[in-house]
Amino acid sequence: MSSNKINIVVAGATGYVGLDLIKILSNHPKAKITNLCAQKNIGKRIQFFDKRIKKKLPKISKLDKVNWNNVSVLFTCLPTGQSQVIIKKLFKYNNLKIIDLAADFRLNAADYKKFYGFNHKSKNLLKSSIYGLSEFVKDKLKKFKIIACPGCYPTSIQLPLIPIIKKNLINKNIVIDSKSGFSGAGKNVKKKFKHKNLYSSIHAYGIQGHRHASEINQAFSKATKSKLNYIFTPHLIPTFRGMLSTIYVEKRKNVTIKKVFNELKRFHRKNYFVKILPINVNLGTENVINTNFCEISVCSTSNKKGLIILSAIDNLIKGAAGQAIQNMNIALGFKENLGLK
Repeated sequence: MSSNKINIVVAGATGYVGLDLIKILSNHPKAKITNLCAQKNIGKRIQFFDKRIKKKLPKISKLDKVNWNNVSVLFTCLPTGQSQVIIKKLFKYNNLKIIDLAADFRLNAADYKKFYGFNHKSKNLLKSSIYGLSEFVKDKLKKFKIIACPGCYPTSIQLPLIPIIKKNLINKNIVIDSKSGFSGAGKNVKKKFKHKNLYSSIHAYGIQGHRHASEINQAFSKATKSKLNYIFTPHLIPTFRGMLSTIYVEKRKNVTIKKVFNELKRFHRKNYFVKILPINVNLGTENVINTNFCEISVCSTSNKKGLIILSAIDNLIKGAAGQAIQNMNIALGFKENLGLK
């Protein structure tokens, strides 16, 4: 194995996000996976869970078997609350960069307790972490030991909205209608959603307060001093992967659709994975499935003040595993798109 490869551990290897992460990393030219860790299924091959992964990789093992002195990157794809406990024990390893795909380091301690219901167990490490929506923090990722990857819904929402909020191009009232494939609910989707016809119906949920609203609140408050009023409704749809956010906004006085479009083009001009489509192009998830791209379209409506902004991603890749690898690439000085498509 080439000496210029980096040693990587994946914790939470057998969930949907972990499997997509491993699939991409197994073909990454700079990555050497040394340990695939889980709490169950010890000794099994990763192909037992995902036959798309062709490369021979280490068998599933427990985290305590890892030699951390030889590891450069740890990806944690664990249920919320578990990463902070593990990272607290591993923070002492100076060589280790930690990329967390759960919610443990996305918020301050007070908001974390408010939205997730329990006290943060590693509050002192929050200052060593950064909220890693790649396109907004490229110049900062190298400086932080812990990178907190955003949730899938907030990724699809922030990429189109934050640039135009910062430029004060839209009014304060925003309606966000987001739809996600059922993989976003994880492998325990049937325990979380009890309604009938789960895999052949559309289901709205989290209307009174989805946990990802915490990240949207945080992002909006950083982008503007003005109070924004938004409604966010997530939906589960009968497809495995993919996410489409339909965002309803009103232009400020003397702001044209062309101005909104131009600002998005300007802001994302160097963001390889964000594609701003021509004005009034309808879009879905068809082009972004199994990729790390986000496609955005700005559309006019019958209401002359109104705009509809469409934002499509793959919830498991740009919304999770792909963005995590994008963050790794940037933080370690690799090309941003290395190993990604």
